[in-house]
Amino acid sequence: MKFSQARPGRVFVLRLEQGEVVHEVIESFAAEQGIRCAALVMLGAADEGSRITAGPEGGGTRPIVPMIHRLAGVHELTGVGTIFPDEEGRPSLHSHVAVGRQGGGAAGCIRAGVVVWTILEVVLLELDDCTARRERDAPSGFELLEP
Repeated sequence: MKFSQARPGRVFVLRLEQGEVVHEVIESFAAEQGIRCAALVMLGAADEGSRITAGPEGGGTRPIVPMIHRLAGVHELTGVGTIFPDEEGRPSLHSHVAVGRQGGGAAGCIRAGVVVWTILEVVLLELDDCTARRERDAPSGFELLEP
């Protein structure tokens, strides 16, 4: 385990609206507000056709091939995430959500393209004095957290 310490900073309450792509809007907001590190929770709905990464095809194989799940119909959504700067210093959101519709559900990462249906509420908690960042990991191809 690796770790670092941070302290609470500003708290933001956001309302994303119909048609907005979640990770794009949140990363833009973070850049505009000078947010380097944060944690967030979200609640709302994902539009039909939104995509989530629902796992790798093979757990131990390389290269990693993501499985993309496309939502058929509007889904309720709840999720959590973190923002840390990438190697270029840009805010990079990593967020997983659970979505559901009529008793069926799925979970996964939003970077494949989750689009807001009507509304998505976000509470974003900035972390000050934070040195954590994301660094590219060559074997996996992922940007991994380096606390």
